[in-house]
Amino acid sequence: MIVIVGASLAGVRAAETLRAEGFTGHIVMVGAETHMPYDRPPLSKKFLSGEWDTDRVGLRKQEMLDALAIEWRLGVVATALDTTAHRLSLDDGSEMSYDGLIICTGGIARTIPVPGSMSGVHVLRTLDDATRLRGELAGDVVVIGAGFIGLEAAATATQRGCRVTVLEGLEAPLVRGLGAAMGGAIGDVHRRHGVDLRCGVRVSGLEGTSRVSGVRLDGGEVVPADVVVVGIGVAPATQWLETSGLTLGDGVVCDQFLCAGPERVFAAGDVARWPNRLFADLEPDMRVEHWTTAAEHGAAAAKNLLARVRGEAPQDFVTVPFFWSDQFEARIQFLGRATAATTAEVVAGDPATGSWCAAYFAGDRLTGVLGVSMPRLVMPARALLAKHTTRAEALAHFAAATSP
Repeated sequence: MIVIVGASLAGVRAAETLRAEGFTGHIVMVGAETHMPYDRPPLSKKFLSGEWDTDRVGLRKQEMLDALAIEWRLGVVATALDTTAHRLSLDDGSEMSYDGLIICTGGIARTIPVPGSMSGVHVLRTLDDATRLRGELAGDVVVIGAGFIGLEAAATATQRGCRVTVLEGLEAPLVRGLGAAMGGAIGDVHRRHGVDLRCGVRVSGLEGTSRVSGVRLDGGEVVPADVVVVGIGVAPATQWLETSGLTLGDGVVCDQFLCAGPERVFAAGDVARWPNRLFADLEPDMRVEHWTTAAEHGAAAAKNLLARVRGEAPQDFVTVPFFWSDQFEARIQFLGRATAATTAEVVAGDPATGSWCAAYFAGDRLTGVLGVSMPRLVMPARALLAKHTTRAEALAHFAAATSP
């Protein structure tokens, strides 16, 4: 029996791959939420705007899920793992044995202290989160955190007619993902649409009694708020593994096969940290919180688990990370990696116009490509990032791609 903990994109792809690779045994999917698997990207956009409803965010049609012959254990939370006894404990008091295990528990939205039972303060991670926020999204909306979820929520709220303020502690939005210069340019997209984006500010607390009325900044200023959205990132959901003996470090630390240590225990998706040899010179290992990696991880973990069961050699998981984000009219796409060691150079378009492409370099090596409303330049660059491409080679590629 193979148990998948996390009824997520990574979990579903793992189950689909197990069946596609010929596994006919028992598959159990354990999910903390009561919903069947759904797609997260629309939650901050089309679902939050009201354009889509719950029936549009399902990850697969029900008949496709039924064909996988999965035993669904939804609405229960994994609480402990004994890798010696091959046993999983659940919060309903039951235990479950496994022959193989794939951990896909994803992440948990980080929060800030909220006094008492104050209402009007939201995070945006789950379908239930998005449903609650959608029902209240009106008036003065303050978004704390200018990461991707925060900015997507800010764009959607603005388009719904709200007055939106975004508060960010760093010098620009998206610094950790894109660097200060390119993050600042995306911030300008928001400013052009009327968002009050404030960077380099610190939140000291919330104002209000039964319901939030404002966000207090260091220095005493209070920003009025009918609704507050906390978008300060997620923490990998590993608390239940603290006594498991697995190596934890901002995620489940895996090898290059996505194996978490014990021979038949693997991890996939937002919770997994692994060495991606394509970028080993930039960072020894990485944890990627994006849709494409979760899908790829689920498939790779399932294949490597089956390889171990069958006595075959597992395969390294190597990928060029990719993510996208829709904010106002801007389609933001990024391939590769950006770290504190990389610098960005605009190779096409102009950030002032809202449409541009930038290449990221670490020394003489191309490490990433950002496109804002320039899809024709982004995806062809995957081949450049799948090998060590020099700065001169990359610039020549983009010059040829943009020549009349």
